[in-house]
Amino acid sequence: MNASIQLTLGDDGILVATMDLAGRPMNVVGDTLMEGIAAAIERLADPAAKGLILTSAKADFCAGGDLDRMSKWTSPEQPFEASMAMKQVLRKLELQGKPVVAAINGHALGGGLELALACHARFVINDKRLKLGQPEVKLGLLPGGGGTVRLSRLVGMQQALQICGEGNDMAPDKALGMGLVTEMAAGRDELMAKARAWIAANPKARQPWDQPKFRMPGGDSRTPAIAQMLAIAPSVASSKTWGNYPAVKHIMSAIFEGGLLDFDAASMVESRYFAACCMSPESKNIIGTMWYQLNAIKKGASRPAEVPKGQVKKLGILGAGMMGGGIAYVSAKAGIDVVLLDTTQEAADRGKAYSQGLLDKAVKKGRSTAEKRDALLAKITPGTDFALLQGCDLVIEAVFEDRAVKADVTKRAEAQLAPGAVFASNTSTLPITGLAQASLRPANFIGLHFFSPVDKMPLVEIIVGKETSAETLARGFDYVMQIGKTPIVVNDSRGFYTSRVFGTYVMEGIAMLKEGVHPRSIEVAGLQAGMPMPPLALQDEVSLSLGLHVADQTKKDLAAEGKPYAEHPGMSVVRQLCEIGRIGKKAGKGFYDWNEDGKTLWPELTRLYPVAAQQPGQRELIDRLMFAQANEAARCVEEGVLRSTADGNIGSIFGWGFAPFQGGALQFINAMGAKAFVARARELAARHGKRFEPAAIVVRQAEAGGRFE
Repeated sequence: MNASIQLTLGDDGILVATMDLAGRPMNVVGDTLMEGIAAAIERLADPAAKGLILTSAKADFCAGGDLDRMSKWTSPEQPFEASMAMKQVLRKLELQGKPVVAAINGHALGGGLELALACHARFVINDKRLKLGQPEVKLGLLPGGGGTVRLSRLVGMQQALQICGEGNDMAPDKALGMGLVTEMAAGRDELMAKARAWIAANPKARQPWDQPKFRMPGGDSRTPAIAQMLAIAPSVASSKTWGNYPAVKHIMSAIFEGGLLDFDAASMVESRYFAACCMSPESKNIIGTMWYQLNAIKKGASRPAEVPKGQVKKLGILGAGMMGGGIAYVSAKAGIDVVLLDTTQEAADRGKAYSQGLLDKAVKKGRSTAEKRDALLAKITPGTDFALLQGCDLVIEAVFEDRAVKADVTKRAEAQLAPGAVFASNTSTLPITGLAQASLRPANFIGLHFFSPVDKMPLVEIIVGKETSAETLARGFDYVMQIGKTPIVVNDSRGFYTSRVFGTYVMEGIAMLKEGVHPRSIEVAGLQAGMPMPPLALQDEVSLSLGLHVADQTKKDLAAEGKPYAEHPGMSVVRQLCEIGRIGKKAGKGFYDWNEDGKTLWPELTRLYPVAAQQPGQRELIDRLMFAQANEAARCVEEGVLRSTADGNIGSIFGWGFAPFQGGALQFINAMGAKAFVARARELAARHGKRFEPAAIVVRQAEAGGRFE
């Protein structure tokens, strides 16, 4: 028995290789597993063995490549050699002369799917939760175990480009429909029975591409239709990625070149492009943040370890608007009983109707059933009586951003709660410590900042006030995990982390408009930088009136504290547009005119803010947008708002869409290097204002050679 694979030869002569990588929750492709596959091939040479079934003892078939191993590679030769070594084993597997079948009992992703593709047939359990796919592109990589080569030859180049270039998972029925799998089975027993039957019926199985008269489905790179598709693919990809994700280009190149070559030559080409991806800064940024840092967060790195884990059984929500309705939906979906309160029964019912609408769509599209919909809706109780909050483990207020309103509902809710219950505010800007003054139990008071729309946005920002207890933080963290969201933990401050840094992005774009930069150049710069939405459009989405309200509230609060208020140069634009009723998307007019067909920049915008004769280069605009965010994130570390680099990076990507290929706002500085960042920040400060002066912590890093760890 190998450390990764158990080999069993049955009375029927069929060898079963069961993957079970020791010390790992999932099977991953690496040296150990490939040694096990090689051992299975050797055992298959036994005359008594008629064929081989490759399956898994774990819940999933195989999760993909070993990123721990990849992270240690320092030269392109290492990933190239590792890729070719894997392919050598898989090529031997499919050419050894006996049938090999993959019995896919769980997720087969990345390298796991590549293992299955090297088998002569693939059977999979018919479970919609089971996923197959090549998601490597989402980590800045491409399939390095023959994925582009075998997929092109199995399902055609166009579908291979879609599977590898988009990186989306697919359910078994979809995989069956495109010919990726051979057949589905109802369960494990049927899965193995079908695999055995196929081996018995195909004693001399060969891969399609090893047949003498093989032709690629749909044609190869020289076929006119395929050539035309591949000719426009780069421009289509560029319109979506703005050239920020080299893995997409490398995937297209590997598939195109592979379509002109024989199998082995195409495999070598793929390995070369795989090596290029592995060495790219984009991939290193993405893997470092979206794998290692994200997993650290999910494992509870920011959670007090000494507090036992808990679950929320009954949740109270104050305010049944879009945020409250969204929180109710995700909580009920997680099995929590929800009380949804508002000032009128009509308003509370509208909040519940938000869930009804989402669930009706899911039923209509076949993603759910009427029974499941009704069961979820039964968990949401809309009302107006605060007495309904009795028995709640947690109450979240999601009312208007007004201290007096929040204080009132806090007092009324706490009167109904047991001593140990937690009270949370969904505020996006107001300091939690100040809001907790209305509470009789400030130790039980915490911030849980959700993002809109709640059902789609993956992040919740947990804000710890000065008196918030470790137990309260732990319970807030556990609730966020319970509803399937990603928590980041920050210390209290005005705007916390996400709202504070997000604001620098949109306000810098607005400041450019005031300076005479063409609005279209501003918007293109945002997209070129890798942001999901450009700054002016994003401000419209959030609403200019809300931005103005927050600014005025901040000015008022600071004045009360005897502190100066430095207004961002872009705020005068926001005020002016609000004065003429252009308050954003909700009004159908802001920087854009909004209608059912979409949005167009307001034609009068360039009259109100005339375009300067001399326009800055796009690089200048991009740097302003990115440096504004990264520098403010660094200040959040400096001021103790951010507790960890992981929270800063993940919060920036999941919270407001900071360019994922950069690895997050703090990794942006790390990747550039502190010295280079400081030098460029000072150049921007000299031209555009003191707000670009580099944070003191980054200046110290530049002097001492440090980075955000």
